[in-house]
Amino acid sequence: MQQTIPFKLSLTRLREMYLQRALTPEEVIREVIRRAEDDRGMNIWILPPAMERLQPYLDRLRDIDPEHAPLWGIPFAVKDNIDVAGMPTTAACPEYAYTPQRHAAVVERLVAAGAIPVGKTNLDQFATGLVGTRSPYGETHNALRSELISGGSSSGSAVAVARGQAVFALGTDTAGSGRVPAALNGLVGWKPSVGAWPTAGVVPACASLDCVTVFAGELDEALVVDGLVRGEDPEDPWSRPVPPVRPELPRKLYVPKHPLAFYGPYAEAYRSAWEASVARLEALGMPVGYVDIGLFSEAADILYGGPWVAERWAGLGAFIEAHPGAALPVTEGILRSGAGVAFCAADGFRAMHRLQRLKLEARRLLQDGVLVMPTCGGTWTREQVRDNPVGANSDMGRYTNHCNLLDLCAVAVPSVDAADGLPFGITLFAPAGREGEIAEAARMFAAFGRTTPVAVCGLHMRGLPLERQMREHGARFVREDATAAKYRMVKLPTAPAKPGLIRTEEGGASLRLEIWEMPLAMFGAFAAAIPAPLGIGKVELADGTEVPGFICEAYAAAGAEDITAHGGWRAAIG
Repeated sequence: MQQTIPFKLSLTRLREMYLQRALTPEEVIREVIRRAEDDRGMNIWILPPAMERLQPYLDRLRDIDPEHAPLWGIPFAVKDNIDVAGMPTTAACPEYAYTPQRHAAVVERLVAAGAIPVGKTNLDQFATGLVGTRSPYGETHNALRSELISGGSSSGSAVAVARGQAVFALGTDTAGSGRVPAALNGLVGWKPSVGAWPTAGVVPACASLDCVTVFAGELDEALVVDGLVRGEDPEDPWSRPVPPVRPELPRKLYVPKHPLAFYGPYAEAYRSAWEASVARLEALGMPVGYVDIGLFSEAADILYGGPWVAERWAGLGAFIEAHPGAALPVTEGILRSGAGVAFCAADGFRAMHRLQRLKLEARRLLQDGVLVMPTCGGTWTREQVRDNPVGANSDMGRYTNHCNLLDLCAVAVPSVDAADGLPFGITLFAPAGREGEIAEAARMFAAFGRTTPVAVCGLHMRGLPLERQMREHGARFVREDATAAKYRMVKLPTAPAKPGLIRTEEGGASLRLEIWEMPLAMFGAFAAAIPAPLGIGKVELADGTEVPGFICEAYAAAGAEDITAHGGWRAAIG
């Protein structure tokens, strides 16, 4: 069975295998347990997967229809500052541990969709770090190169996905914890708008800024999770209504106009990877603007150089005072920095007013586009972080700390590798509620250089009125072709009239069409703009191959003129 389960666990592939009965969730869970045991020395888990804890989740799947449960049997990992009923929550501090009786709100929604929370992952203690080494449960190793840091604070969550021990994993993000580990382990890190996902049942770092996030191998799988957990929680005072993610291309991409700072032993490799990433952005065919990122740096400075450090102490100070020595010295030092008298109440309001001005400037700057920056400007070995724990950690947040303070959504995605086994990633930012724009721009970036065939059977063919839409989306004509003899064509009563290609089980014919080639980066936006009852689906060609192409919903045939006998749209309008 080991050979049948891919190393990188994919939501799409596992669902296919489950529905085909080629694999069972129990077999997947046993493989996850085996992999976690094999990687025990990497310090990924605080509470690792175990069959006795997971059997009840497997048993309940018998009463759930997999066709109607989008995450049926899908294993996911949970950062150990997020509650899972019956599993201790430690926040990587043994003396802090408690066992919740109910799931955190996001976990509850995922379990309701059929997912299985396989265990609790390691983290920088109390989510105070971006390196993945600040834990009494051991330093989490990088998934690709063990000597390097994994990134934090959601270290174990990212590495669990990258090492094939979960399809996706929940993390949290206050200053970059849901993005830095994604970049260092070659993953997608999706950070929704603050409040879009409820944080009830999450140990707070800075409650007013905290987000629950997801790590996944593919953007579309992260978006499946978003679609299931997004939405207000009436019991969560930080929850707020944020629109669902609807794909929409931004009108512009923005990149920093001044040279950026890179750090660590691979600084020059990271610089080269960033330059290559900018070149790819410039080649996407979208307008690119070059902007001063000073306002983002100014906002980032507020997080740890301003009164917001007191919010951490407000949440955890009572525990630290009551349990001397329970936290790691570096963690306690960070928390206690918010306990002093360095900031008075007036300083707090001054910082709030300053931040409000920066939010306005950010919204104005990004009103027609998204900002792109490196997720990280470098990385470190775990040994280097031990030698310089504060400075190395501070560097990791250089391009992430501003995000939640400025009320931005973000997605971290892989780019070109900086070196062998050394992934490099970029992050796309937009104002809250505009996740659809960062998602679509990220798709374009990931699809750069790849194309897809498109079967065209109507007004988008050469010489017809909508050919220009094909050209505007970068498509080129390849050849004339025909469908398999399984289709009807109707003339839709629209203005102008257009054809509807409908697959039929009997009485079909082979119909003439054209095959075009379109950049994958443009394909999503093109498909999203097609009006009902038309859409994009799989069209079977005369040689038996299937390609994406224009199809029509069957209901549109009622009352429409059947023009199948003409053999294609050109002949019908001939």
